Amino acid sequence: MHRHLIAALLLLLPAVPAQAQQAQNAGPTLSAVRSRDVLVCGTSTGAAGFSLPDSRGNYQGIDSDLCRAFAAAILNDIAKIRWVPLTSTARLPALQSGQVDVLARTTTWTQGRDSANGLNFTAINFFDGQGFMLRKSLGVAKATDLQGASICVVSGSTNELNLADWARLNQVNYLPVVFEQNDEARRSYLAGRCDAYSTDASQLAGLRASFPNPEEHVILPEIISKEPHSPVVRHGDDQWFDIIRWTFFALLTAEEFGITKANVDSHLNSPNPEIRRLLGDSGDHGPLMGLDRRWAYNAIKAVGNYGEIFERNLGRGSPIGLPRGLNDLWTRGGLMYAPPIR
Repeated sequence: MHRHLIAALLLLLPAVPAQAQQAQNAGPTLSAVRSRDVLVCGTSTGAAGFSLPDSRGNYQGIDSDLCRAFAAAILNDIAKIRWVPLTSTARLPALQSGQVDVLARTTTWTQGRDSANGLNFTAINFFDGQGFMLRKSLGVAKATDLQGASICVVSGSTNELNLADWARLNQVNYLPVVFEQNDEARRSYLAGRCDAYSTDASQLAGLRASFPNPEEHVILPEIISKEPHSPVVRHGDDQWFDIIRWTFFALLTAEEFGITKANVDSHLNSPNPEIRRLLGDSGDHGPLMGLDRRWAYNAIKAVGNYGEIFERNLGRGSPIGLPRGLNDLWTRGGLMYAPPIR
């Protein structure tokens, strides 16, 4: 009876608040990153709006800015990144083998990849879906009219598998023209080696914007798959998983509160307790992951909030001109939703 009474009393005790918990030592991945003083980020070989080197060799795009946010949160320096461009086929083995610390490269979260490859998908940073682009001169109005067409697609991607599934289901006979890299597929499509190009709709918009005569190409309205993109880490290091996931959530939270790259300093010492926890004015939420209290502040100061990242790389003011759509905040009809930092 005495033991049962003690157990019952323990259930009534309040949970230990986060700020009273012990700060964490650096785990294996965080220790390795700090030891070399560089974050090794797996990126694409070129995807406009997501990760594409500019004329000076600096990677630009939503995925590239996420890597900068990670570097800022961990090392407080966005210059301390080593970019490793990876094809669709090479990207997962590179992460598995430890060649990169994190993969931020238009990688779709699937059950097979999540459970069979020793990998963890951290948080959806972009909701996408696969579509088709072709020349207007073909006069094709819907995807099922692509009977007998040759279609460019990249190997080692969900796009290659989705296309085969869709064609089988809809009884569309097509000729796959398969390439190792996006740029090879783009050049071949422009050269007329295939009638259509199938990949994520956002990437098709980026490709069309880069063409000499974009008005000559049309993206069909059909979306044939779900393509939730997520930064990816290896199994076995929960601290590193938390760092990558919560840095992204911090960028979303900043947008919810209207905190931007330009005004983040004015929010320091805010009377709002949620903002104080986000920016490190209260609580030990950074130390709980082995980071500085200002981890989220450093990330926001470096790249801005999620909305800023989206708009400059993919949004209406960018050459690609995508609407936010599903990638808007949940308060504005989108699907982007961050758990509380508490």
